[in-house]
Amino acid sequence: MDTARKLGFLVVLLITGIPAFATNGTISGYVKDSSGTPQIGAVVEVFTSAAALGTVVFTNERGFYAVDGLLPGLYQVKVTAVSFLPSLKENVAVHSGGSVPVNVTLNTLADVKKLLPPRRSGTSDPDDWHWTLNSANRPVLRVFERDKDKNAGEGGDSSSLATLAAERPEDRALKTRLAFIAGSEADGFGSTGDMTTSFALEKSIFSSGMLFFDGNVAATNAGDPTGVLRASYAHDFGAASRPALTITYRRFATPETAVGNSPYSALEINSSNRTTVADIIDLQYGAALQSVEFSKRVSAFRPYGTVTVHLSPDTVVEYRYATSEPDTRAAKGFDSAPADLSESGPKMALAGGVPDVEHAQHQELSVSRRFGKTSVQAAFFDDHIHNLILTGAGDPSSYSDDVLSDVYSGTFSYAYVGGLSTTGARLVVERKILEELTATLDYSTGGAVVTSDAAATWQNLPQSLSTARQQSVATKLSGHIRASGTRWIASYKWSSGNAIYPVDAFNASPGQADPYLSVFVRQQLPGFSFIPGRMDALVDLRNLLAQGYMPVMGPDGRTVYLLQSARSLRAGLAFSF
Repeated sequence: MDTARKLGFLVVLLITGIPAFATNGTISGYVKDSSGTPQIGAVVEVFTSAAALGTVVFTNERGFYAVDGLLPGLYQVKVTAVSFLPSLKENVAVHSGGSVPVNVTLNTLADVKKLLPPRRSGTSDPDDWHWTLNSANRPVLRVFERDKDKNAGEGGDSSSLATLAAERPEDRALKTRLAFIAGSEADGFGSTGDMTTSFALEKSIFSSGMLFFDGNVAATNAGDPTGVLRASYAHDFGAASRPALTITYRRFATPETAVGNSPYSALEINSSNRTTVADIIDLQYGAALQSVEFSKRVSAFRPYGTVTVHLSPDTVVEYRYATSEPDTRAAKGFDSAPADLSESGPKMALAGGVPDVEHAQHQELSVSRRFGKTSVQAAFFDDHIHNLILTGAGDPSSYSDDVLSDVYSGTFSYAYVGGLSTTGARLVVERKILEELTATLDYSTGGAVVTSDAAATWQNLPQSLSTARQQSVATKLSGHIRASGTRWIASYKWSSGNAIYPVDAFNASPGQADPYLSVFVRQQLPGFSFIPGRMDALVDLRNLLAQGYMPVMGPDGRTVYLLQSARSLRAGLAFSF
């Protein structure tokens, strides 16, 4: 019996004592570039899985690193350094007491491109102009300078997830922006003059990921909170994939006559991806799921996608499918936008007191060609819009159940039951006049909603509306004055007839512009020692001359207006840290 007890004790001792005899292993090696130069201060991460925290060390002056105390198993080694593409070594096996050498050679984007066939001919212009895709429902053809991309945080489209791949590693630290914007009542139309606070945070995480959090919040005269909050994450896997996920919450000012005093809010989840095939085909695809709450919940599923084929360095063919209108404020940095919150949310109106959102399908085929410093785009599109939402100025909600008022902007939404089905064409010419001055001319023709020449009354408004083929011409100048740090955009868009809905409303080309006269200026201000970062003054004027207002006489004797764009005068200060 004593012998059996001793043998059992010996077995237990051996089983429990095995780990004590196992020794930890080491992963070490050198980090160099393609020319063999040691890289000092490179970040080396050793971990077992993407979900587990690992060990982080830095290379010394010889480019050497070592990670000790590793339990036996399989590891991943990831190395990142400024100006280099990340490098990942997978399934590195560490045995008990063993030392595993893992040497890493870092490559720049230029090194990788040497392995790819060139897309630009030797006789073409220097690579200071780029053809790129801009944002979710974005310009089909975008030509911009290298410096503009580099300084996107100074007023360019830095909020767009599409700029993630173009960012330099040294620029991907924490960035913050804060802006305070106020506006005038604009003769009773447009913004009500309340203060709006805009903010944005950008942070690089997981080496190849970017986290965004931004918003635009305000309060009405009655103290009701209103605004837009947006959180998004994008991960860059190179040309293979660039997925992004965005969650947006919008709360709009509630009309005093709202049904059941219902809140007006919307939640949107947007998932997208970008990829490149064979270095000549760019794909972007995704979908947004929207849920709008006002007296009842209304949902909408909005897929979108583009296929861009680079036939040559100077010729691009693209097919685009969209289910919502593009955001006209993308080029302004978003900290001055939206001028009224309704333009950034799902378009919704009431029909007999029942809410419903606009449903649209836009298909477009375009060909873009560059001739030196001039680029030309020809496009053909097909639009089908159901429950088309028109915009008005004033408040007819006291005598109509078919409108949804936005007390923040002083506007209302009205559903045109006839909808719109049309085909159309667009011609865009963009010319780089000077190094920092670009001119654009846009001509479009297609169907639009128009009013009759006779003054309409609210009672006969449905009979006064119809669809007809109209034309629009837009001119736009955009520039940058480096000496003074001024960025500006000035545009004027004219429409034929009594159009109260934009011709080519889904235009996302470089010729895209707000209706009538609009001016945007971002002026860098001198810095102060007690204010970190930089400070900019913002001026955003939309439909400055208050054109295109179509009067409609209400039963109470007051006049409301249908229009393409409400007049809005806004200005403020923006801080970047």
